[in-house]
Amino acid sequence: MTRSAKKTHSLNKLGLILGSSLALGVLVSNSPDKGNKAAELKFKKSALTQDFIAEGATVGDVNKDGKKDVMAGAYWFEAPSWTPHELAKPEKFSYMTGYSNSFLNFAMDVNKDGWIDMIRIDFPGKSAVWHENPKNQPGIWPVHPIHSSVGNESPLFIDMDGDGRKDLLCNDPTAKEIIWLRSPDNNFSDEWEKFVISKGEGTMGTHQFTHGLGLGDINGDRKMDVVIHTGWWEGQTDAKRSNWTFHPAKLGEECAQMYIYDVNGDGLNDVISSSAHKYGIWWHEQGKDAQGNPTWTTHEIDKSISQTHGLAFVDMNGDKKPDLVTGKRYFAHNNTNNDPGRDEPSVLYWYEFKPGKNPSWTPHEIDNNSGVGLHVTVEDINGDKLPDVTIGNKKGVYVFEQQKSK
Repeated sequence: MTRSAKKTHSLNKLGLILGSSLALGVLVSNSPDKGNKAAELKFKKSALTQDFIAEGATVGDVNKDGKKDVMAGAYWFEAPSWTPHELAKPEKFSYMTGYSNSFLNFAMDVNKDGWIDMIRIDFPGKSAVWHENPKNQPGIWPVHPIHSSVGNESPLFIDMDGDGRKDLLCNDPTAKEIIWLRSPDNNFSDEWEKFVISKGEGTMGTHQFTHGLGLGDINGDRKMDVVIHTGWWEGQTDAKRSNWTFHPAKLGEECAQMYIYDVNGDGLNDVISSSAHKYGIWWHEQGKDAQGNPTWTTHEIDKSISQTHGLAFVDMNGDKKPDLVTGKRYFAHNNTNNDPGRDEPSVLYWYEFKPGKNPSWTPHEIDNNSGVGLHVTVEDINGDKLPDVTIGNKKGVYVFEQQKSK
């Protein structure tokens, strides 16, 4: 046990008992298509806690023992038995009446000291911070600022300037700006350098509760554009430049993470999105009008799951084609009757993608009692070269380890 393991946790005993029993190896599987071996994926479900501590989770080798751990909210969970340790002072959150102070979590060695740190995005419009890994020393992790006002409910942790280090793409609702925050090269305790994509009266997508955000090449000029569901900002040769040109577009309803990909192989990049608080997962097909301007046609992928507030786009079955991973966010707006499908099972699905002129997305259930939070982390967590799924939400924190086929 590491020195930091001496700091015990304060998660409730019921959550730990249930989590330990699941961590022993409960296998869950989707309903495979007959004759489709690639669809026959099985997962081992581990409940790290069933307390509401965060609406996101991330992975990384916290203690440098060669095993990837899970970080969520005020805790990190030590692999392989998922022993919880405090990294911040825990607070109690009620899924019925409130929200947590940890909506999304990302892993990165921020200060380049060789140890994985945790980035925490608070309630939309509040501050974002990073927690400094104390290098196996006991105690609460030191906290450093990223930015005082981070909005959009799907901020992206993504490389904006091509330097190989991820940055934070979001909005600043206080300043009414679309911004990105550059991960620091030095001055690690200062706020991250801010670059403004768009600002001013009437700027789209600057409300703290804006839903939907993506980064990708919409117009084929090999520059990364910033996308929201009402349009996109045309990327610059230098991402640090301000006043990107906005192009209005109808890219569906308010959504979660958005992905730019040529779905039907026609040479034009399309947009994939999922409904944050209603029903629906879609792809928005790009076409051209007589003048060569983009047009958009929305195609439904699935309408059976509500609250798909976290969406990942990654190859799940090794066929070199990216699939979708999403599910139902549990009690998104607490104990209200406003959310469609609020009391339906909190399912978790992957959608097998078959590209082509008539693309298809085959749904496969991973689980029916977990769902997603505000994002989904898909990464090989146990070193078997198979993608695993890690989520945090109002039902707890879960890891789904994909099992090798026999």
